[in-house]
Amino acid sequence: MTRREFAGVAAFGSARMMGAAAGRPIRLGGPIFLKSEDPAELAREHRRLGYSAAYCPQAKADDTARVREIEKAFGAENVVIAEVGAWVNMLDPDTEKRAKNMRYVIERLALAEAVGARCCPDIAGSFNPTVWYGPHPKNLSQEFFDATVENCRHVIDEIKPKRTKFTIEMMGWSIPDGPDSYLKLIRAVDRSGFAVHMDVCNGINSPSKFYRSGEFIAECFRTLGPWIASCHAKDLAWIPELNVHFLEVVPGRGEVDYRAYLTELSRLPVEAPLMLEHLKTAEEYDEGKRYIQKVAGEIGLTFA
Repeated sequence: MTRREFAGVAAFGSARMMGAAAGRPIRLGGPIFLKSEDPAELAREHRRLGYSAAYCPQAKADDTARVREIEKAFGAENVVIAEVGAWVNMLDPDTEKRAKNMRYVIERLALAEAVGARCCPDIAGSFNPTVWYGPHPKNLSQEFFDATVENCRHVIDEIKPKRTKFTIEMMGWSIPDGPDSYLKLIRAVDRSGFAVHMDVCNGINSPSKFYRSGEFIAECFRTLGPWIASCHAKDLAWIPELNVHFLEVVPGRGEVDYRAYLTELSRLPVEAPLMLEHLKTAEEYDEGKRYIQKVAGEIGLTFA
């Protein structure tokens, strides 16, 4: 650990202890289903649903008027823009597709910077030629790691973000696949504009992590806490078969330890939004939201 890392981790530990006593309010968010392009209407709808964080509405970084309108409208409602997603394969084996995807990721980071989003998340990608996030034997290789470091540096160096962070998520079958490999990646990328997007469900890739999800969550936050910019909320159920099969489900229908998740989140020294994702209907999002609110209430946590 470098001196700078030691100082940062020490400061995080101190702030984490203070946060534990204070129980920082959590910023919860998720998709909305209002058919409108008006930022003011969209921001009010987030508040009506009890959300204080949002996915960025449709915009382009060079549309200065629209970007300012979004930032002003959401700021007026105290709703932060949590993410500008860039969900494409930065390691596509097709060189033309890879170059196109990289340009898109850079554009999305530019938008995140322009609108003041907490982060621009993606996954590292995959060498799988048909499924952009799919498994491949080289997805845990040194070649994959080195290419991901190069990609992250390239994206960050193009924009040089000051207001946002570029982040990638853990995946169960590609780098980073856990907190230790993510920490190794952070050190290798070596850019202040690089951070962590925490999706604990993506890191639960074995029975031991599933059975002891609370311990795994604590390990993730203990290791990566100083760099966490935003988080995803979903749940995992184990579907009994002759091999391991975890299924993403609505929060509350699975076994992920949300008491541990919310507790760790509330202890962070910064507000890292918790964003519901991958559900099918407004009713499912409402169910997941109400479950998270219920668990938070049981452990004495509040929402921004």
